[in-house]
Amino acid sequence: MDLGIQGKWALVCAASKGLGKGCASALVREGVNVVITARGPEALELTAIELRALGGGEVHAVAGDITTPEGRAAALAACPQVDILVNNAGGPPPGDFRDWGRDAWIQALEANMLTPIELIKATVDAMAERGFGRVVNITSGAVKAPIDVLGLSNGARSGLTGFVAGLARQPRLAARNVTLNGLLPGAFDTDRLRGTTQGAAQKTGQSFDALWDKRRMGIPAQRFGSAEEFGAACAFLCSQHAGYITGQNLLMDGGAYPGTF
Repeated sequence: MDLGIQGKWALVCAASKGLGKGCASALVREGVNVVITARGPEALELTAIELRALGGGEVHAVAGDITTPEGRAAALAACPQVDILVNNAGGPPPGDFRDWGRDAWIQALEANMLTPIELIKATVDAMAERGFGRVVNITSGAVKAPIDVLGLSNGARSGLTGFVAGLARQPRLAARNVTLNGLLPGAFDTDRLRGTTQGAAQKTGQSFDALWDKRRMGIPAQRFGSAEEFGAACAFLCSQHAGYITGQNLLMDGGAYPGTF
């Protein structure tokens, strides 16, 4: 299927690895020109080299902290126009809310709610003027089924989801072919999942392999998701064919969420 987005420009956040990289790869394969951002310049440049080797659209790498005004300004300046915005940021650490002070909450909100809103604010009106725009917010399956130890993530990402639910339905965006949707990952085989599993192994004294397999077998699909299939779903939401999908949250978790709705 031709997604009809060749030649568009995309800004993909936290794209040096994991799900962000998967999204950037899928877009580049469709001929989209991408600006990728991340904090670590070395990993980001290696990813840029990989993406350029795909032979699709142009790839520009801008290292910086997207949660700061300076980081956002640099990323936006590198993109001639933003037709596609993929908001993404690593989740805040797990823990007990009794141990979190105001600074921990502010940091979580900056990364997982306020920064995406600032980038949306900077781009959607121009998208509407051009008659095309796609915003995909990578959030978490915890938006659908909160996880008790991920209170910071539950709160910040749910706040973003609620904000977008209202914004996506504004006629001045929806009627101008600008869509905003959430893409909610469950358990994917990423460095973050491996890191949290390793931490749990050290804390409980169980082996990494035992915990990894237990988590995997708890998923109806009995496997973890891949960054490639996540990226493919993102690319479809960004496509010309997805113009009638807005204000929605697509859960990708291998069937782990047990609810009907």
